[in-house]
Amino acid sequence: MNSTQKRVGLVVGGLAIVGVAATLVLSAFEENLVFFFSPSQVAANEAPEGRAFRIGGFVEEGSVKRQSDGVTVQFVVTDTVASVPVTYRGSLPDLFKEGKGVVAQGKLKKGVFHADQVLAKHDENYMPPEAEKAVQDAHKKVRSASNSR
Repeated sequence: MNSTQKRVGLVVGGLAIVGVAATLVLSAFEENLVFFFSPSQVAANEAPEGRAFRIGGFVEEGSVKRQSDGVTVQFVVTDTVASVPVTYRGSLPDLFKEGKGVVAQGKLKKGVFHADQVLAKHDENYMPPEAEKAVQDAHKKVRSASNSR
């Protein structure tokens, strides 16, 4: 092998290594990428079935039901336009209450959101920015639909 062939071999080998590294980084990034959807978007089938995402809104009044096993909780998340049933197995945050803001992360299966993480708001004035925007967007859709009638 002459020196030109060695250089070409090194460049090709280096590019192959960079390509493999980039592929690994991008696949890890895609696996950890979690999108946010409102209950209205979930009801409109815009959320992916069986893939992890976050849903946020308010815990619907009277919807919290604790199972006899003491660990499983069912509740409904709403953006005041649409509602999505949620099942969670684990201990809920101390600030989790009906009528208050919540963000849950998990997967949608057959119309029920199976959460593996539940986050509650931290004070009276806070709502996660994604949840606040989702509620505002849902209200805008309702207003524009009623105005067009």
